[in-house]
Amino acid sequence: MAVQDGLSAEDSEVLEQIQAEKEELLQEIAAMEKEIAQVQLELEELEAGVSDEEDEGSDLQVTQRRARKLFNEHAKKGVKYMIECELLDGSALSIADYLKTTEGLNKTRIGEFLGEPDELNLEVLRIFLELHDFAGMDFDQALRNYLWSFRLPGESQKIDRMMEAFAKRFCTCNPDTFSCTDTCYVLAFSVIMLNTSLHNPACKTKPTLESFISMNRGIDNGADLPKELLTEIFGSISTTQFKIPDDEEGLTYTFFNPERNGWLVKEGGSHKTWKKRWFTLVNNCLYYFETESDLNPKGTIPLENLVVREDPKKPCTFEILCEDPALESNVKAAKVKSGRFVQGKHKSYRITAENQTEMEEWIKCIRAAMMKDPLFEMFRRKREELAHH
Repeated sequence: MAVQDGLSAEDSEVLEQIQAEKEELLQEIAAMEKEIAQVQLELEELEAGVSDEEDEGSDLQVTQRRARKLFNEHAKKGVKYMIECELLDGSALSIADYLKTTEGLNKTRIGEFLGEPDELNLEVLRIFLELHDFAGMDFDQALRNYLWSFRLPGESQKIDRMMEAFAKRFCTCNPDTFSCTDTCYVLAFSVIMLNTSLHNPACKTKPTLESFISMNRGIDNGADLPKELLTEIFGSISTTQFKIPDDEEGLTYTFFNPERNGWLVKEGGSHKTWKKRWFTLVNNCLYYFETESDLNPKGTIPLENLVVREDPKKPCTFEILCEDPALESNVKAAKVKSGRFVQGKHKSYRITAENQTEMEEWIKCIRAAMMKDPLFEMFRRKREELAHH
């Protein structure tokens, strides 16, 4: 036994015993954490009603199914569980490969994980892009390929990071296409906006080839992109709209959500009951869902020609309505009834927030959405940055 400096032989022996006991305790704690994670997963499966069939097969197959199910409910918990079960080694490469190649993963959860700003998530995003080979691929096809591998999250900062990553990867694979990655980034947003304008029935004025070319003037480091390139892109998007995972309507409605989402309580139309709903503000439209994880809304409230104001009759409540006497008195909204969207019968929507501050923030965001196109805002900001280079 080695005697440590300043300690007697007896004290050194006691210290070593304490250190050994500490190491054993740390190992026991790690084992208990793993057991707790397993029990928590089993409880979540029981609450979700996991069938007996999911427990059939080898231990590895059962663990893989459990991991996939947990990931589809909560991405970070799923990845953590896979690392603990040694399905992944914890490296960014193993996680990126899993997200890229594993079937049955929820594309929304993939997008949520890739969009996080943590160091590991950023490295996973970088490697995830490296697993895409865009060499020799047409620009719009590469963008389609990328956006099909996950579903973009709602927050604008996450969208910005993920589109920047796409631009860098495309330019690495095709170094002679653009003069800089910013050009690729701006064109990607321009193509998404073109797709929305061409294929969303709510957009009454459809862009022309000439307007699309004009919109992209000077984005290539001050120079214009080749007319042939823009013509090919316009033709491709006109013929075939973008499709995104878990969305039958395609890339026209729920692609961006740079404004706000959260729980609110909504008054019913025919029956004046109040129900808690998850609200999402997207592209001048307010969607509400039964749960936060639902992909299909219970109803939609297009905000065109409407106003929002505080409701003096009920605390923390705001009202959305039409004040233009030349228009119909009912709000042109829709809700799901018997599995189909039907016209709503609301003369106004009364919605209650948790507190006064939340209500004021919702009113502010809804008014901002009524006055601007968030897609164009992101495009405009990047163009301005390029202009000042």
